[in-house]
Amino acid sequence: MKISSLILVITVLTLTNCNTENNTKVQKPNIIYILADDLGYNELGCYGQQIIETPNIDRLAKEGMLFLNHYAGSNICAPSRCALMTGKHTGHSWIRDNKPLPFEGNEPIPDSEITVAEVLKKAGYKTGAFGKWGLGYPGSEGSANNQGFDQFYGYNCQRHAHSYYTHYMRQNDDSVTLKGNLKAPYTDYTADVIHSKALQFIEDNKDKPFFLYYPSTLPHTPYHQPDDEILDYYAQKTGMPKGNATDMAFSVPKHAALTARLDKHVGEIMAKLKELNILNNTLVIFTSDNGTTLRPQQNQYLKTGGELHGRKSEVYEGGIKAPMIAFWKDKILPGTTSDHISAFWDVLPTFAELVNVENPENIDGISFLPTLLGKQDEQQEHDYLYWERNQNQAIRKGDLKAVISYNKNTHQQSVEIYNLSQDPFEKNNLADTLTEVTEEFIELAKAARINSELFPLIKKNNKQRN
Repeated sequence: MKISSLILVITVLTLTNCNTENNTKVQKPNIIYILADDLGYNELGCYGQQIIETPNIDRLAKEGMLFLNHYAGSNICAPSRCALMTGKHTGHSWIRDNKPLPFEGNEPIPDSEITVAEVLKKAGYKTGAFGKWGLGYPGSEGSANNQGFDQFYGYNCQRHAHSYYTHYMRQNDDSVTLKGNLKAPYTDYTADVIHSKALQFIEDNKDKPFFLYYPSTLPHTPYHQPDDEILDYYAQKTGMPKGNATDMAFSVPKHAALTARLDKHVGEIMAKLKELNILNNTLVIFTSDNGTTLRPQQNQYLKTGGELHGRKSEVYEGGIKAPMIAFWKDKILPGTTSDHISAFWDVLPTFAELVNVENPENIDGISFLPTLLGKQDEQQEHDYLYWERNQNQAIRKGDLKAVISYNKNTHQQSVEIYNLSQDPFEKNNLADTLTEVTEEFIELAKAARINSELFPLIKKNNKQRN
């Protein structure tokens, strides 16, 4: 063989081996999970919102999959995030309500719980959480760093997150001063600071598989935000007063602007992925931790919950039904919708299947990866979904849903039954006409849970904070 021919063969073999190595590297997708805070089911344009403009999130739906029957882990922050992280519904999860401690932080999830981050670390992922944690005080066994995250930046404590102009943030378990917020006028808007840290995490880990958990504080109250072009736009669009930048009071323009800011952040994340040439190998999921926080009298104009009954803190659809959008270029068919009934506790097994890692034992979730990949014939279905909190239970079984409530003084039980396929807004209670079904739901509500001393289902004192 001539030397020139030999060189050609060696070159081809070398390039083939390089391509094989590169192909092997891209088999593990990056995962970005964006969790909005108190964003209602109809707060996005792709879900029917008419006032608030969310072009970047809408583009995710247009280029990905929109879920019509996805549910949050709970109707309030901490238990919803616990269900997400551990793959267990609130009948089995450690955290079943918000439980603020006298100092900074919330009741911690124990070290024995296996989280999504720990599952992905086992598969070789770099893991980062940026935003609001709420599952354990700094340094506790429930802190983000002790639950599988290599990096954390944001609010450890939910109460701390009630200020967008706080003077410090948490970087891992340490306190970091925001010098721009030590005195007025405040300049370090924490939603933007957290966002910049998340973008840097993507930049730093562009050459390795990463999991970015992005639990944004937007659009949760209070309504602190910069008095800028975004807020000006919605004041002009709605013709309503906007108030000052640090005003905590509700206003239509300010709520709309908070959601629009989150949409801007989503757009910047997608632009960063494209800039780094890793967009094609990144699964992006967007959702919300519970229903809208707005009360009916506030929500008449924006209709962030649409026509759904109820809101945050309630187990009606308006409190627990969540928008979910999944984007994965060339893997998820663009412009598709799914009726698959799923919930937060399905995220852990979905990601575990995606990276070929075994599920932890005794979880409640079912992977929805087949649905993402268009393999509906392989998709397993839940027998039922279950929620409990604060003397209320809810169960969805197929098209039927039960809402079970207990009087806090007498503990007397009341049951409502709705057919969601015919009555998605829960207006027609069928309990009196479906007595046999009602009894079946009552028995299922007993079997679906184990008792929790920390978070008893039935209690006399019902004054926990949202």
